[in-house]
Amino acid sequence: MKSFDTTLYFITDSTGFEEAELLRRVEEALKGGATILQLREKNDSTIEYIELAEKVHALTKKYNVPLIIDDRIDVALAVSAEGVHLGKEDMPIATARRILGDDFIIGATAKTVPWALEAYEGGADYLGVGAIYPTTTKVKTVLTSTDTLRDICNAVPIPVNAIGGLNKDNIDILSGIPIAGICVVSAVMKADDPQKAVRELKERAHELHLI
Repeated sequence: MKSFDTTLYFITDSTGFEEAELLRRVEEALKGGATILQLREKNDSTIEYIELAEKVHALTKKYNVPLIIDDRIDVALAVSAEGVHLGKEDMPIATARRILGDDFIIGATAKTVPWALEAYEGGADYLGVGAIYPTTTKVKTVLTSTDTLRDICNAVPIPVNAIGGLNKDNIDILSGIPIAGICVVSAVMKADDPQKAVRELKERAHELHLI
């Protein structure tokens, strides 16, 4: 049975970083306590994505953290990643599950309860729900209310993570909602000290009883 922890779900954004600096920040985030890592490269060619994923996977294996590949099942399989994350415009979850089998982690984006139920019934292992706040990443975002987040948490029996513009200073908005964890991008990628940023975010989430 696969085992994973979405408490502090770190998503990369290589915008503006040379590869060496991206890898340094990834390792610092892992040192700080990131529990699962998604490599998200929207503009790389297939070979570029695979080559970077291999380097990132070497780091995540060092810290015993699952590597999730955004969008690309082929890349995930090519580097023997632990999982893949799929959005509404990607391969259907049920199709991906048939291809990947039961032991592969499949995450899905969901913004409504029907969408969440469809992903769960298709075989998703966890959901990312948001954006809770506007984001600065180069990803199309539609804001999701905390009421909808709560409804999704209550509608499915799999882990639900909040995502979108979250950092240690604003996650109190999630208080009382039964999330499994928090997804962060800019709060870590743009931090002066990524390791410290992860550590402080987890500490604040524990103080608020979010994780």
